[in-house]
Amino acid sequence: MNRIFVAALKEETPNLDFFYYTGVGKINATYNLTKIIHKYKPDEIINFGTAGAIDQKLSGIIECTKFYQRDMDVSGLMNLKIGQTPFDNINEIVNTESGYSCGSGDSFVQGKVPIKVDIVDMEAYALAKVCKLENINFRCFKFISDNADETAKLDWIKNYKKGAELFKQKLKEINLL
Repeated sequence: MNRIFVAALKEETPNLDFFYYTGVGKINATYNLTKIIHKYKPDEIINFGTAGAIDQKLSGIIECTKFYQRDMDVSGLMNLKIGQTPFDNINEIVNTESGYSCGSGDSFVQGKVPIKVDIVDMEAYALAKVCKLENINFRCFKFISDNADETAKLDWIKNYKKGAELFKQKLKEINLL
């Protein structure tokens, strides 16, 4: 299987030399993943990165299987729920019911989010949607770096590098490395 590993930032993957990088945010992730797909034609994309836990019981490495846009809000214009894009029939991506839900948006969360999800990040929905549209298997693993609260910035700075070794161990456990 032709498998590609992607992360937003090189800083999130110290000592893991098998990654490609998409940059931060949904637009950078979409653009750069599309370039990677067209160049390497993978059968599977595996995403790893940091995330803030909305569900405060979460820690370590988790696998996300449900993806939403937490910052798509046209409720003032149309009768749509937060996360629904007008004139687009893909408003959620569910790879399997087991696993955790991730709300992606172009903001660093330091408080409440207007959508029910387990964790928040800035790229996973975009990556999952590109893979869905390109018919590529997508798996997403996140290291809980913070609790998406008032201390999220300090917690992320303190923790973002810690997930790489745990991710490497996880890959060995599930026979992907």
